[in-house]
Amino acid sequence: MEEQILEYQDNVLLVGVDTQTIHRTTEDFEHSMEELKSLAEAAGKKVVGIITQKLDIPNKGLYIGTGKIHEVKEYAGECGANEIIFDNALSPSQIRNLVKELDMPISDRTNLILEIFAIRAQTREAKLQVETARLQYMLPRLVGLHESLSRQGGASGSMSNKGAGEKKLELDRRRIEHRIAELRKELEQIAGNRMTQRSKRDRSGIPQVALVGYTNAGKSTILNQMVEIYGEREEKKVLEKDMLFATLETSVRRIDTSINQPFFLVDTVGFIDKLPHGLVKAFRSTLEEVRYADLLVHVVDFSDENHKQHMEVTMETLKELEAAGIPQLVVYNKADIRGEIDIPKIVGNQIFMCAREKDSIKMLAETIQKQIYADRAEMCFLFPFDRGDAASYFMEQTTVLEKEYRPEGLWMRVSCHKGEGDKYAAYLVP
Repeated sequence: MEEQILEYQDNVLLVGVDTQTIHRTTEDFEHSMEELKSLAEAAGKKVVGIITQKLDIPNKGLYIGTGKIHEVKEYAGECGANEIIFDNALSPSQIRNLVKELDMPISDRTNLILEIFAIRAQTREAKLQVETARLQYMLPRLVGLHESLSRQGGASGSMSNKGAGEKKLELDRRRIEHRIAELRKELEQIAGNRMTQRSKRDRSGIPQVALVGYTNAGKSTILNQMVEIYGEREEKKVLEKDMLFATLETSVRRIDTSINQPFFLVDTVGFIDKLPHGLVKAFRSTLEEVRYADLLVHVVDFSDENHKQHMEVTMETLKELEAAGIPQLVVYNKADIRGEIDIPKIVGNQIFMCAREKDSIKMLAETIQKQIYADRAEMCFLFPFDRGDAASYFMEQTTVLEKEYRPEGLWMRVSCHKGEGDKYAAYLVP
């Protein structure tokens, strides 16, 4: 699949405030600043400098201390920065005050993530979702963001690109609210189509497994390897790249192994610390695929020293999506880089593996099947012709492996939940 190659468009200065109210430890703050640098680079920006400050709480009017303003302005000029990005979400008043004091475009972590999503969005649905989130973010910040937004663009064909920049400046509050209403209406229609597709999968009786986890943990690599090993067409692969938010679209692929226990594998949008609430809300219809999964495969980049924090962020996001109660299988990907464990290896409900190794992928597929088919069994039923209702139920709600019309009725061999066998025990046959 074709990859987007970004050229640096802006020189940016990053500013962060280390506070006990936001960061639990200094290490957490340092990780947050490193991640901000990666986000800026993912958006095609060149980081030319970083300034940090330690405060008990952020300044209400300027976020940073009043004495730090002169240092930031001076350093921005020295290093050639033409935009300043702050590590945390700024309030509308803070943006207005900072633009006035620093006399240059101001952005924050939230807007930066939204900008990346606008660049990455490929499908109509993703573009509409990003545009909705950006307009909701922009609405209370119109004055402060005026100059900042004039420097931004996006993908062609919708307001989420030029609309993320010049066109947004032409819209007053009423027109923005009207546009948001239009977007929501179109997204509702797309969500309805998605629900129809989901219903068809549900009727097939085939379990659904969702890949979840921090951005760039290796979810798309796992899906592509499954597709390659288990026979899907090459064009069914998704974009995989060592970059933040390489995949925005939710992709569903059917995985068929040789033991006749298929499952749908869902690749989802990666999570990140301080993922904008508006973005989660806008992408909710896409992320809701997670809520309908029979099993969540929580993919963790085991080579990242901050992987435990990433796992916590993922769990918090799953709680927000009301999906934290779904059974999970934890996959410690890139365990080969650590070199501490022979891979692939299963420890309880955890797998240590490398997504690029076929043995790891095969072990993962087998483990998934054992979990999702643990309460299932192959059974044979013979339904009299006057019990068409029961036969229809099994056709729609279970996996039919074989069927044959006999003089006594419809015989079928199915894979179903053991409880369904108990419920229709009167029609069980050897």
